[in-house]
Amino acid sequence: MTTKERLLALLEEGRDRYISGEEIAKALQVSRAAVWKAVQALRAEGYPVDAGTNKGYRLSQACDILSAQGVGKYLKPEYRNLEVTVLPTVPSTNARVRQLASEGAEEGRVVIAREQTAGRGRMGRTFFSPPDTGLYLSLLLRPTEWSARQAACLTAAAAVAMGRAMEQVTGQTPGIKWVNDLFLRGRKVCGILTEASLGLETGVLESMVVGVGVNLYPPEGGFPKELDAIAGSLLERPLPDGKNRLAGAFLNAFWDFYTHPEEKAYLEDYRRWNLAVGREITVLSGGREERAYAQGIDDDCRLLVRCESGETKALSYGEITVCLPREDK
Repeated sequence: MTTKERLLALLEEGRDRYISGEEIAKALQVSRAAVWKAVQALRAEGYPVDAGTNKGYRLSQACDILSAQGVGKYLKPEYRNLEVTVLPTVPSTNARVRQLASEGAEEGRVVIAREQTAGRGRMGRTFFSPPDTGLYLSLLLRPTEWSARQAACLTAAAAVAMGRAMEQVTGQTPGIKWVNDLFLRGRKVCGILTEASLGLETGVLESMVVGVGVNLYPPEGGFPKELDAIAGSLLERPLPDGKNRLAGAFLNAFWDFYTHPEEKAYLEDYRRWNLAVGREITVLSGGREERAYAQGIDDDCRLLVRCESGETKALSYGEITVCLPREDK
């Protein structure tokens, strides 16, 4: 790591206090002049580094800038080996992680962007990803301990992991619209996209990319007209270190689920927070719409529905619409 990166890690870990220039120089084994240059470099990138006479340096308490160092300090000790990369902008974090997977990257690579210029959602839709108001994160899995049937639950596990992260950081509990959308106050605040790669000859799951996109704060100028009626934000104003905290809490929760697939610890919340169960829905499949009643979620995270024809189905994938009151939509 560069001196600037090591300084950022030091300031993140000691965010609640000033650290003297002498202490920093000693910890990083560099000169005081090098410390000053690193401070200036961080400020040039937008980091609010406070300086106090006879005190030293610290990150401003209000700082809310994503960084690998900032996310890392919130990870559980057993997950500190996750390789987290934070980029200013990318076309798509999922696309970047798929590329890493094709190049042989190991499981546990995490790519986070402050902005996506070509973010994608399910069904080929775009995902609005403006700079500095959201969390756009993708991680690489090589789920050898998950069967193909279990792997279908990874989307559910990701949804619950983000829901728990939202609870931990903001105190708000979202609802989940099957399969993968998180809602608060009647508006979508998070989407999840999972993409799998199968071996052509073996049919075995070789890798999976789990991507999450969260609207953390309202974008400057508001959401585009086509999203204004449905999209919302988790918070109305910036939260100190909010993005790093949310990313760390999500990774902790998801990795707890992922490393213990037999426990299915996410299933209870996935059922409890589901917005479709007990309601009339419309199932969209193959260009057709079919009215149905959502009866429940089975142990494989499939949506159990009773169609107007009387037929019952267990849906593993697809798209549904739910008629919901505005307060819990």
